Amino acid sequence: MLKRIILITIFINSLFGFNAALACTNFIITKGASSDRSVMITYAADSHTRYGALDFYPAADHKPGDMREVYHYENGKLLGSIPEVPHTYSVVQLMNEYQVAIGETTFGGLDSLSRQPGAFLDYGSLMKIGLQRSKTAREMIRVITELVEQYGYASGGESFSISDANEAWIMEIIGKGKYEKGAVWVARQIPDGYISGHANQARITTFPFQKTNNWSDPKQTVYHSADVISFAKKFGFYKGTDESFSFSDVFNPLNFGGARFCDARVWSFFRKINKEIRENTDYTRYVQGQFSYNKVFMDGSKNLNGFVSNRLPLWVKPDSPVTLQQVKDAMRDHYEDTPLDMRNDPGAGPFKLPYRWRPMEFEVDSVMYLNERAVATQQTGYSFVAQSRSWLPDPVGGIFWFGVDDADGCVYAPMYCGINEVPKSYAVGNGSMVTWSETSAYWTFSLVNNWAYTRYNLIHPEIEKYQQQIENQFAVEVDVVDKQASELYKENAMAAREYLTGYSVFTGNKLVSDWKTFYQYLFMKYIDGNVKNSEGCKLLENGNGKNIPKAPSQPGYGKEWERVMIQGTGEKLKVPANK
Repeated sequence: MLKRIILITIFINSLFGFNAALACTNFIITKGASSDRSVMITYAADSHTRYGALDFYPAADHKPGDMREVYHYENGKLLGSIPEVPHTYSVVQLMNEYQVAIGETTFGGLDSLSRQPGAFLDYGSLMKIGLQRSKTAREMIRVITELVEQYGYASGGESFSISDANEAWIMEIIGKGKYEKGAVWVARQIPDGYISGHANQARITTFPFQKTNNWSDPKQTVYHSADVISFAKKFGFYKGTDESFSFSDVFNPLNFGGARFCDARVWSFFRKINKEIRENTDYTRYVQGQFSYNKVFMDGSKNLNGFVSNRLPLWVKPDSPVTLQQVKDAMRDHYEDTPLDMRNDPGAGPFKLPYRWRPMEFEVDSVMYLNERAVATQQTGYSFVAQSRSWLPDPVGGIFWFGVDDADGCVYAPMYCGINEVPKSYAVGNGSMVTWSETSAYWTFSLVNNWAYTRYNLIHPEIEKYQQQIENQFAVEVDVVDKQASELYKENAMAAREYLTGYSVFTGNKLVSDWKTFYQYLFMKYIDGNVKNSEGCKLLENGNGKNIPKAPSQPGYGKEWERVMIQGTGEKLKVPANK
């Protein structure tokens, strides 16, 4: 028992203390799995030091000899520079003008492979550079891997979601450490009609080995480095057969934390839309860290290496087509109505808060305990749903649905991928994690979310109602904008981009202004433990015309928590019968 506790502690410390990047979530929805035939990927950029803002890189032409500076994605340090290509595409955060999008989660992997002498291209730089140079998801994979081969890889193990208007891929990569320059990697196309996801645990296990990477062959659904298996064998990381080689099990060996803190987030999404995942208790046991080591895996294939046999599949087919709103809502999940639901244990407090403040582990009487790690979390800098639609011109077809701070309390604002600028309220430089800005989207949404944390079951339902109202309105507006922009694009592509820019900028700035007014309303309504009467986000006065509110209600803590409050207090809080 003590050994198990020590192992859990070591893992949690490495996962949540050593590297803040190890805390993100991605979901992947293919064209055939979505209700409107769009391709979608999601990303929650979770870090206690990451500020939620929109980067924008305009398209540009470059002269021979021009260089691109490379800055570290996490700490902003200048790492080096590489030659520019003749032309780079415009990019809104992590989606470009050709509807190519990317997200990531860090799995870290084997420690001996996490540092590479002389390398300076980290995962964040590769994402941004790749978007500036790629027109398709396949091209994105090629650009990234060629850059790594040339300049080395300066990060730990990463999983990428990469999409365009027709395809969605999962790619996993880990450096070669001190052994060799570059990285080993595998990319798999998610079969059309299926969904996938990853959350800080490598997910690609076995795969069909390819003799060559034919980037122009639409039938090739797997790409990988030529030495992905031979490298592992050469340096003693793997001794089995090529056919049973598992990228995940070799380079990111599964342990308790990889299931409980990471894959559980994927499971929570899968179970919402797939009956087998929802009802199969083997998967529920897996995400709780209860592993099986059967001779065959869940799909019936042989388990020749004795790996964990009840882990989640890489992809599943949804019971019915998935809507954009379902995908947004999946980013707001806290394991509600699952065995990991956080709303009903004492840690939730009297107001059923589905969050747990850090650190992730705590010790009581020499026994280590944990806090759950859900998809929606308080330390999110920003999140998005990148939606690519093949039936529209690229600048119109791609929508980068962007939200800041905790996804549970954000509103996903539509930023078309063909815009020429971003809203000032979301722009990089308008505030920071150490600088307040009254017009900042991030600080505005943080005000509302942190106020909601104080009495979640009272305040958050109002947030959810208003959030849904605005997102429904955006859906109506986008339908109109799509049609008008597409018609305009036929006549004048630049005019269409200006139109899309005007809509996205106005919408983003107005949303922040409206949300600030909403915060003021919520603050006044719930101040001092009271609940004032309201109607339509407006407080009601008592009818005498003097701006005095009706008498507020005082819901207190609720009977369930009142019983908790008196446990162990003896006579201290008891009111005498003859008072």
